[in-house]
Amino acid sequence: MDEIGNMPESRDMLTIAGKQFRSRLFLGTGKFASSKILKETIEASGSEMITVALRRVDLNDPADDIMSVLDRNKYVFLPNTSGARDAEEAVRLAMLSRAASGSEWLKLEVTPDPRTLLPDPVETLKATEVLVKEGFKVLPYMNADPMLALRLQDVGAAAVMPLGSPIGTNQGMLTSFQVEIIIEQAHVPVVVDAGLGAPSHAAEAMELGADAVLVNTAISVAGDPARMARAFAMAVEAGREAYEAGLGPSGKQASASTPQTGLDFIK
Repeated sequence: MDEIGNMPESRDMLTIAGKQFRSRLFLGTGKFASSKILKETIEASGSEMITVALRRVDLNDPADDIMSVLDRNKYVFLPNTSGARDAEEAVRLAMLSRAASGSEWLKLEVTPDPRTLLPDPVETLKATEVLVKEGFKVLPYMNADPMLALRLQDVGAAAVMPLGSPIGTNQGMLTSFQVEIIIEQAHVPVVVDAGLGAPSHAAEAMELGADAVLVNTAISVAGDPARMARAFAMAVEAGREAYEAGLGPSGKQASASTPQTGLDFIK
C-alpha cells in the first residue's frame, strides 16, 4: 500500500459475482463522526466495496451526507438490509433499494433480536432464495454455521459472510473453528463480517483462508479512523500473503530451529 492508502496492483484478485477486486478489505459506513472522516477513511483503506444501511440513507437524495462521499464509479455500492426482522421485510427493503439505485448488489441482514443482533438462519435462507430468483447478487450475513453456508451457496448466494463474533463487539475470531470449516467446503467467496476489533483479528481471518473481511466499528470508533483503516488494510494483505505462502504446522512439543546433532566442535 502506498502513502495515500492505495492498494498495489496484484495478481491475486478477488472475484465476486463476476466483479474483480484488488482490495480484500470491505468497509461499513456506520458510527463515523462525520462524512469528512468517513471519506478520508475510505480513501485510506483502499477498499472498493462499501456497505451502507438502507435505513440510514435516502437513495433518491444525491445530497445525502453519506451518499455524497461514495463515488459510484470508484466503489461497489453494497446496500444492506440492517434492521430487517424477517425475510419478507428484507425482500421489501431490497426491492426499494434496487428501484432507487439500480444496484443488484445486496448485503442481506435479517436480525430479529435487537439485543444480540444475531442473524436468523431460517429467514436468511428464505430471503436469499427469493432475492437470487429476483436477480440480486446476494451476500448474506450469517452465523458461522457450515451447514447453513452450504445451503446458502446451493440457492445461489454470491458469497457467504459468517460472523467472527457478534456485531460491534470487537471480540475477534471467536468462531474461527467453524469459519475454517466453511472456508474448506466453500465454492463461493467467504467474507468474515462482524466482531473484528483489531488488525490482528483481520489477519487471523485471512490466514484461515477467508477471501475478504468486512470491518466497521473497529475503524469508525478508533482515535484516528483513517490510520486504523490503513492498519487493517496492511493486516489483510499480510494475512492473505501468509495463507498463500502456507503456514507451518503447530504442535505441542518444542522443536529446535537449530539442529542438536553435529555440534561436538563447540565442546
